[in-house]
Amino acid sequence: MGKFRRQDQQIQQGELWVPTAKLTRGPKDHFYARLQKVLEGMDFTGQIHRICEPYYKAGGRCTGRPPIDPAVFFKMMMVGFLEGLPSDRGIAARFSDSLTLRRFLGYSLTEETPDHSSFTVFRQRLPQEAFTAAHEVVLDGLRAHGLLKGRHLGIDSSDMEANASLSGLVRRNTAESYRDYVRELARAAGVDPDDPAAVARFDRRREGRKTSNAEWHNPSDPDAKVGRTKHGACDMLHKPEHIVDLDSGAIIAAEVRPGDAGDSEDLSTRVIEAAELVEDLHGQPSQEGRSRVKTVTTDKGFHDPAELAIIQHELGVRTIIGDAHALRRNLDRLAPEARAAVVKAARAVASRSGKALLKKRGEKIERSFAHVLDSGGQRRTTLRGLANINKRYLCAIIGFNLGLILRKLTGVGTPRQAAAAKAAFLAVIRWLRECLDGYFRPAASPHSSWQENPVPAPPHTRYFPIFTPAGGNAAFSTGS
Repeated sequence: MGKFRRQDQQIQQGELWVPTAKLTRGPKDHFYARLQKVLEGMDFTGQIHRICEPYYKAGGRCTGRPPIDPAVFFKMMMVGFLEGLPSDRGIAARFSDSLTLRRFLGYSLTEETPDHSSFTVFRQRLPQEAFTAAHEVVLDGLRAHGLLKGRHLGIDSSDMEANASLSGLVRRNTAESYRDYVRELARAAGVDPDDPAAVARFDRRREGRKTSNAEWHNPSDPDAKVGRTKHGACDMLHKPEHIVDLDSGAIIAAEVRPGDAGDSEDLSTRVIEAAELVEDLHGQPSQEGRSRVKTVTTDKGFHDPAELAIIQHELGVRTIIGDAHALRRNLDRLAPEARAAVVKAARAVASRSGKALLKKRGEKIERSFAHVLDSGGQRRTTLRGLANINKRYLCAIIGFNLGLILRKLTGVGTPRQAAAAKAAFLAVIRWLRECLDGYFRPAASPHSSWQENPVPAPPHTRYFPIFTPAGGNAAFSTGS
């Protein structure tokens, strides 16, 4: 150890004063530096300040500590999505030990980054309208970069695991727990109620087993509902829904709904609001029967004759929505408007353009769910209550849409994609190095770059002298 300088902080005496200029700041050209330039281009911080200003005390003496910049909160939530951090504690810990993320927030090494408890305060202070306005700021940035056409919209829903368990279910009327209820049934059937395995086996096999949301609920999160996941498992769920621009993949609107809510329930209201938002962003006035949106595409679960009639009448758009009950539906029993809407939707689904849009819907919307729920850490929420979950989820949508802008400008939309691109570039460099090394070095040459006395290369071989660990020369190297 004599020739190495000790790095043990307990042994090495530190300096009394360290100039700020000597403190390390991390790499200058990184993913978050490019993200900061995009945010500066749309004046994100200034617009967030104007949105949140009404919810903070102005003037007078403030007795508490100064409030944290709301733009910092939104940036931290973006990073939580971009790095797949599902919890507030994980986000706060990530920022506290990262030089790059400190620079992204504008924090120095001597400043303490916000604690995870501050996120709860932000969600309690700011209403849903403030988060929606922040989302619209990013949508306007998408429009400025040509990534928000708004001609063709697609809708779909997925499932999100709630922060509640089936074992915590209680009856709404008697407050009896589900476990006690099943134990009483097992005792009446002659099964030992003190044997958990026998009670569980009895519960799985008993006839008429049904867990209704009208009868049972979880007091930890009353908004969580019992339902089936996409893989068929029974769990406590919420239902996130996306309305996506099928041309660019941008998420125009997103909402986390109750897990037992029907897909077609109030469909026309959500579609009309999304269409009006697109028109406002493009500065186009709304007119009944005419809209910038030309088509609305979704799957058969959203089909409802009355809702289709409202959408077609209010917006004048093509509804490319298949009918799951087309073979047994009696059109004569429908109202004239609903009957015409169903016929138009069936004709649109069978058309060539309709099939192309249905294919694009499966590509764009499923990709948005994969990015937000799976890669973005939102598949299982750590919050409770739809109000809090919707605020957090909309911050993830903001991060997703910003990723689309970055992908257009720089070719990468997430930090992991940037790391993968760097690894691929280095792999190509190593491959080129090996190819050139083999080209300039004869196959039969006994030369090795690690030999102390390498054999000189033949006269006809090109030779690139470089430093090697043994002090010799190698045929080619990138210097790594």
